[in-house]
Amino acid sequence: MTTPMDLDPTVAAMQEELDQLRNEVAACRARYDAGAVRDISYANSADAVAPLYTALDLEGSAGTAFEVPGRFPFTRGIHPTGYRGKLWTMRQFAGFGSAKETNARYKFLLGQGTTGLSVAFDFPTLMGYDSDHPRSEGEVGKCGVAISSLADMEQLFDGIPLDQVSTSMTINGPAIILWCFYIAAAEKQGVRPEQLRGTVQNDILKEYMAQHAWCFPIEPALRLIVDMFEYGAQHVPQWNTISISGYHIREAGATAAQELAFTLADGFTYVERGIARGLDVDTFAPRLSFFWDVHNDFFEEIAKLRAARRIWARHLKERYGAKDPRSWMMRFHSQTAGVTLTAQQPMNNVVRVAYQALAAVLGGTQSLHTNSMDETLALPTEQAVQVALRTQQVLAFETGVPNVIDPLGGSYYVERLTDQLEADAEALFAQIAEQGGVVAGLETGWFQRKIAESAARQQWEIEQQRRHIVGVNAFTTEEEGLEIPLLKIDEQAAREQAAALARLRGARDEARCQAQLARLREAARGTENVVPFILDCARSYCTLYEIRAALEDVFGAYREPVFF
Repeated sequence: MTTPMDLDPTVAAMQEELDQLRNEVAACRARYDAGAVRDISYANSADAVAPLYTALDLEGSAGTAFEVPGRFPFTRGIHPTGYRGKLWTMRQFAGFGSAKETNARYKFLLGQGTTGLSVAFDFPTLMGYDSDHPRSEGEVGKCGVAISSLADMEQLFDGIPLDQVSTSMTINGPAIILWCFYIAAAEKQGVRPEQLRGTVQNDILKEYMAQHAWCFPIEPALRLIVDMFEYGAQHVPQWNTISISGYHIREAGATAAQELAFTLADGFTYVERGIARGLDVDTFAPRLSFFWDVHNDFFEEIAKLRAARRIWARHLKERYGAKDPRSWMMRFHSQTAGVTLTAQQPMNNVVRVAYQALAAVLGGTQSLHTNSMDETLALPTEQAVQVALRTQQVLAFETGVPNVIDPLGGSYYVERLTDQLEADAEALFAQIAEQGGVVAGLETGWFQRKIAESAARQQWEIEQQRRHIVGVNAFTTEEEGLEIPLLKIDEQAAREQAAALARLRGARDEARCQAQLARLREAARGTENVVPFILDCARSYCTLYEIRAALEDVFGAYREPVFF
């Protein structure tokens, strides 16, 4: 045990060691500056990085020297057992053509060892249109599965017991409707809502910011999200009613720091809206989840995930007064970066995805989707999906990586990056506050301009060969044609969907449908939670667009202002 009398000589000795290190680092830097280095960018997504990191870079910060996993502020992970207790969920994003075709793909994935399902919807569904709507022409089933009613959702999960599988649904503008389809489909299987496990993305703020799959104006869209928080906490307690998503912000061109700050700012906005509704933060915050992009800069991505946990924990506890430790814990899904996949030399994408998956696991993700090599060209084939899943399985069972929690904790570089990204995020929070908050920043185009500026800079670096992309602007070959098979979706899915919708409308109780839609409009005009009314519409086999249109009659439709 160190006594007070021992402190002075101990501190003096430590200071002497630091002074000696400072001199050695200065000498090393002088030799570096005198040497020849390659003429490329030595930077992560935004900032130049030093050639060497030492204890001097952590002066004034202990890093995580006094932190352990499973304890506030959770920089090193939210579970004390890490992946020894439970591996991350291997959740492969899938959907194409009809519900029947995608159901077969899900059964294939489950048979290959995937541990969670993730629904990719086609573009009409993402926008709230039925497959036979004029605006759906040419898009049905092309980039995901077509779901226009409860009947499609029943087919999608036919033979897959919904009390035994965790399901993620990537849907935002009409998320509340698809969630109700899922709950109603589970009821048809005899599964109660409280038995359901999964996540619906439901992050509308990032849609206005980056992805653009919206239905309603901002304020009514936020109301629908809080309705889902409230209903989910009471009736579907194992379901994550939002996945606050940095993925699409990063894919649009944001830096790691911008992805971190803009996503967390969205999360804080949702918390504030829930509290404003009168909800106790500890009733809904434990079911808020996140979704991060895992990009190419290996160490920056690991540090970003560590910083995200720490920032969320501190703000929820200290700013929003959450008392339940589960509210402080950031649980998140990760996906390898689709924007880094290349059409040129597509087999190289297998390598990119493997490194990104490793970064996600070293960063402590709770679930992971690994992109398939062909996703920049088409929806993935079964072979490509299997390779992507096997990438996770090799990482989980052959590398030894999951055996140790946060093995890069204590790295001078990773700890400095973690601290720096946290500081960068806090600085961006201050800028967002100056704009009047997230909603005001969206309405003036501040977020959109920041992302566009970053995207333009990154593209310039590639075009000027400051950043090398293997197979694109470096190590290129003369390719006569693609060497991998591609999955092509024809118009058969659209024809089948149109016929199925015609049969549905002919067989259902039309008077009941119209009555339920009228009740929904009335609820939307007031302040009632609309989830029970949408559920009744779903059970009556009202279609996706019919429900969207009923809400649009009250809320109006969103029209993006021109910012550029």
